[in-house]
Amino acid sequence: MEFLIFSLGCLLAALYFFFKPAWVRRRRQRIMEQPFPAAWTSILKAHFPLFNGLTPGLQQQLQGKILVFLAEKNFVGRQGQEVTDEVRVLTAAQACLLLLNRETNFFPRLTTIYIYPTAYLARRVTRSGHLVSETTQTNLGESWDSGELVLAWDAAFHGARNTHDGRNVVFHEFAHQLDQEDGTADGAPTLAEYSAYASWARVLGKEYKILIRRKKKHRKTVLDKYGATHPAEFFAVASEAFFEKPRQLEKRHPELYAELKSYYATDPVEWYDRIHAAVTSGGE
Repeated sequence: MEFLIFSLGCLLAALYFFFKPAWVRRRRQRIMEQPFPAAWTSILKAHFPLFNGLTPGLQQQLQGKILVFLAEKNFVGRQGQEVTDEVRVLTAAQACLLLLNRETNFFPRLTTIYIYPTAYLARRVTRSGHLVSETTQTNLGESWDSGELVLAWDAAFHGARNTHDGRNVVFHEFAHQLDQEDGTADGAPTLAEYSAYASWARVLGKEYKILIRRKKKHRKTVLDKYGATHPAEFFAVASEAFFEKPRQLEKRHPELYAELKSYYATDPVEWYDRIHAAVTSGGE
């Protein structure tokens, strides 16, 4: 049932999504048509293998979305972290990979991305009745619906370069941003058609319960078991596996893969096939 809890914010977000001001669309179109810097392309080719697996058309589409993303989002370095072109481009590339082949509002709630050099301590305040407790924990990333997202750069850079371990902090946190677009972090992002929610709820609800059982029994799974903590975390973890372990996810969880393939409007299996073909043929 968790995946069927929607608020008025979902409807409002959908209305803004489909009827956003014409001037916003025109401005973004002009930005996407600008030349993509050659130095940035070199960064993608050197440090983001998935870029090399995209067709030329998808590469061009991704580059256009990166330009819009970087024009609209503010990067702030913390604890001495320098915000270089490499930091900005690789972060944007991983985030925008989640937006390919579909209309998007470019993470509308997000304004600022804070970049730490490595894992950082985050303060947590919890309340239970009149009791208030405060703890700290080590994080690699966080996503907030207040317009802020936090990343540890060493983890983000590793995620860009390593596309096979099923863990990518940028994919994870930006999947949360997609989930939060309707105002609620519930594992149900805004889908293209309202009729799609029934299938989404059925499949992801079932897979979520399966992951909980597997976690309790200490069984291996394609999905990171952290996804068993909450429906929102399940969607983020499933998104990581979809983009990093697509063949395994499709084989072991075909219904889940189909739902994510429909939502993201892409088939990452094809990207990995191209990367493998290029490597075995001695190409780039």
